Amino acid sequence: MSKKTTVLLLNLGTPKSPDVSDVRTYLFEFLNDPRVIDIPWLLRKILVNLIIVPFRAKGSSKIYKKLWTKEGSPLMIYGEKVKDLLQKQLDSNFTVEMAMRYQQPSMKSVLDKIQKDMPQKLIILPMYPQYASSSTGSTFQKAMEIIKSWEVIPEVKFVNQFFDHEGYLDTIAENAKMHDLNNFDHFIFSYHGLPIRQINKVHPNRNCFKCDCHKKFIPETDYYCYRSTCFETSRLLAEKLSIPKEKYTVSFQSRLDKNWLEPFSDKVVEEKAKNGTKKILVFSPAFVADCLETTVEIGMEYREIFEENGGEKLALVESLNDHPKWIATLKDLVINS
Repeated sequence: MSKKTTVLLLNLGTPKSPDVSDVRTYLFEFLNDPRVIDIPWLLRKILVNLIIVPFRAKGSSKIYKKLWTKEGSPLMIYGEKVKDLLQKQLDSNFTVEMAMRYQQPSMKSVLDKIQKDMPQKLIILPMYPQYASSSTGSTFQKAMEIIKSWEVIPEVKFVNQFFDHEGYLDTIAENAKMHDLNNFDHFIFSYHGLPIRQINKVHPNRNCFKCDCHKKFIPETDYYCYRSTCFETSRLLAEKLSIPKEKYTVSFQSRLDKNWLEPFSDKVVEEKAKNGTKKILVFSPAFVADCLETTVEIGMEYREIFEENGGEKLALVESLNDHPKWIATLKDLVINS
C-alpha cells in the first residue's frame, strides 16, 4: 500500500513587495543566515545590519520594481503554478506544498500545516539543481530544526540536487532551441556565484582551485562541489545541443566581492563584446524560475553591458518556470525518492 506522502517544494524566497521596507526585511533574514555569510556571528551582524542592508535596501528596491509584475514576484507566481501542476500529476496519496526559505510562505508555517496532516513520508525538494551549503544545505538545516521537535517524525527524504537529471537537462535544451543556435557566436552558462572559502570547505584535504574538478567531474570526490557540478551541468547541456567546447564559457554572477568564484559573468560579457563577439546566448541553469538574477541581471544589465561595448545581441534562455517537461521531471524526482 502506498504511503501518505507530502512533497515540500522549496525556493529561496522573495520580498513581500518591492517597497524598501519589505526588501529590507527580506535582506535582513536572508543575509543573516550563517550559511549564506559564513563569518563569525558578531562580524556578520555588523556587516549585514549596519553596512549591507542599510546601504543596499533602497537600490535593491529599485531593481525589484523592474522584476515585479501585476501579479507579483515571478518566483512566487511560478512557485504556486508548479505546486498546482505537480499536484495534478501525482495520485491521491500525495499532497504538494510550497514554501520559501526566507519570508513567506515560511517553512515554519508550511511545516506546521504538514505536521497536522501527519503524513507517513515527507519529501523535501529544494529547487536548486546544484547543491551548495548556502542554498540546499541551509534549507535542509532549517527543515531539521523544525521537524526535530515533532512528536511524530515521519520518514523524511531529502532531494539534494538534480543537475544531471535527464528531464532537467532536456527542458533547458528545449527552451534553448526556441532560439536559432546557429545565429550566435558564443554561449555563456551563468551560475550564481559563491565565496571561494565556501567552495574550499567541500574539499577539506585539497584546494579546489588546484585540482581539475572543473575539467572532469568525478562523482566520488566532486558530487557536492558546487563549482564542479556547474561545469558538469554545462558540459552535459553543451553535448545535448552540440555546442563545441571553444564556443561556450562557464561563469558566475551576483558576486558580493572579488573573492568569489570566477570568471565573473559581467566581465565575460564585457570582454566578449570588446573582442568582437556580436551575438551571445546566455543560459542560467542554476535558476529554475524567472527571478532577479535572470530577468534583471542577465536580461537587462548584461544586455546593456554587451551593447555598450560593441555587441549586437544578448539573448537569455528562458527559465524552466512551469514547462511541462519540468513538471514531469519533478514528478520523477518525487516518485523515485
